[in-house]
Amino acid sequence: MKEDTQGAGNPASDLIDCRCQPRFKLEVQITIHSKSCGLVKGQTVDLSESGISAIVALELPVSELVELDFTLPFGRVMMYAVTRQRNAFRYGFQFAESNFTEEIIRPTCRVLAMQQYVSGNI
Repeated sequence: MKEDTQGAGNPASDLIDCRCQPRFKLEVQITIHSKSCGLVKGQTVDLSESGISAIVALELPVSELVELDFTLPFGRVMMYAVTRQRNAFRYGFQFAESNFTEEIIRPTCRVLAMQQYVSGNI
């Protein structure tokens, strides 16, 4: 969930969406704790080992460190992330805590990969 810009041409065509890990569909409620916006509710779209995307009705600042609160198949997760990108109401958050990624996010991605593979969604 990171973006890379190159060159000085058309900004829309220069925006490259570099996805280092596969994304898996995950639709759960999420609460974003933002210092600048307070509590913001949303709905996740997908999850990868490095981040999560969500649809949010309020505008959040890009590059802000936020706390995310959402539920995975293994239980409730509260972790820090950085708001990395915005496209209309869809935001990309990059996880900032590697221990949560190792212990919770990576195993969840494996489970989601198997479920989506079996159901034919990959």
